[in-house]
Amino acid sequence: MRSKEAKVCPASDYYVYVPSAVASKIYLYPVALGYFYYEPGYYLHRNSYDSILLMHIRSGKCILKINGKDCTAARDQIVLLDCYRPHEYGNGGSGILEISWIHFDGPLAREYYDIITSAYGNIMSPENLYPIAHNMDKILNLFRSSSPVREASVSGCLTQILTELLTMRSEQNSSSSRAKIVENSIAYINEHFSEPLTLESIAQNSNLSPYHFTRVFTAETGFTPHQYLIATRLNSAKFLLRTPGMSIKEIAFNSGFNSESSFCTTFRKWEHMTPSEYRCHSDASAD
Repeated sequence: MRSKEAKVCPASDYYVYVPSAVASKIYLYPVALGYFYYEPGYYLHRNSYDSILLMHIRSGKCILKINGKDCTAARDQIVLLDCYRPHEYGNGGSGILEISWIHFDGPLAREYYDIITSAYGNIMSPENLYPIAHNMDKILNLFRSSSPVREASVSGCLTQILTELLTMRSEQNSSSSRAKIVENSIAYINEHFSEPLTLESIAQNSNLSPYHFTRVFTAETGFTPHQYLIATRLNSAKFLLRTPGMSIKEIAFNSGFNSESSFCTTFRKWEHMTPSEYRCHSDASAD
């Protein structure tokens, strides 16, 4: 469809989409998308449009008001806006502002938005723009061609875009190798969780002090090293509790706990039931 909005060039096109009942429950999906050429003086103020807006600035200068602050996005920058809240943007230059955009939603849209914007803000400059631009173009060209919309494929493209934005964190922090340190530590924990690990031994494996390692690990994962280790041991225990033939005591030691009582106390604290209750509940669910 061609836009008839004031100060939007007639060559601009857009498409709207209503997801299936299945897609609205499990996928990321577009609500509206398009490629617009905004003339000088264009400005939009909207109270809400239930979606998250992804914009790729192709050329020109885009002015925005985000959380009450004036911002500017330029060529090859990516913008994420929460359109459930009041939002404003427009052409802030004397030439044409060219934007590829997708309003999208889905069960995980909010989580992606919150994590990405909390790490980088609403305006981003990815080092590798190609996967983002390519997938946005791929979705737009699908609608332009009037081809059948395969919702799983479109969701996959949106997921790749958002994942690319998420992984900017490891790229931008590569100089300090924080992401690599945490990845190696998680691999170390997964391999040795059944052994008597300590914070000191895990930190030593990363050549960091326990204090600095804890700060890095928590910032990257949202867990302290101790919490992650306990969660790993409990996941092992829950798997073994669903496996017949092992006693609670055997499961405790196989999962890295130093006693049956310690295992039962920790399990109850985290899972709000005893290991025996969990095993019975799992058996009943299987029936």
